[in-house]
Amino acid sequence: MNLLLDTHTLLWFVNRDVNLSVTARRLIEDSQNVKYISMASLWEIAIKVSAGKLEVELPITEFARIHIEENAMVLLPVMPRHLDVVATLPFYHRDRFDRLLVAQSIAEDFIIVTRDSAFIDYAVTRIW
Repeated sequence: MNLLLDTHTLLWFVNRDVNLSVTARRLIEDSQNVKYISMASLWEIAIKVSAGKLEVELPITEFARIHIEENAMVLLPVMPRHLDVVATLPFYHRDRFDRLLVAQSIAEDFIIVTRDSAFIDYAVTRIW
């Protein structure tokens, strides 16, 4: 199964946060699944760090390298085909990062792992 982790899902997973659902943790830990982290999520983390809304223990580059490698995750770049989908999405969700994750999920046919119920309105498969 190809899984695209939402930003909070990634953060909760690496921090062993109790807010991460049992289902999400099980799917992420299953070595049969391919776990993707969008470049948009790293960008969102960097913005939240710079705004003082989030603290991470390492520079973003190191955070990404360590956690993505340690957890056998794949970094998903933002591609023009993803932006084509963003341009066609209705505004059920206003968050620019989440809209890009929806578009990537649609374009790549990935299942998105997120607690955010606003994703339900889009043509994506959401697991939590």
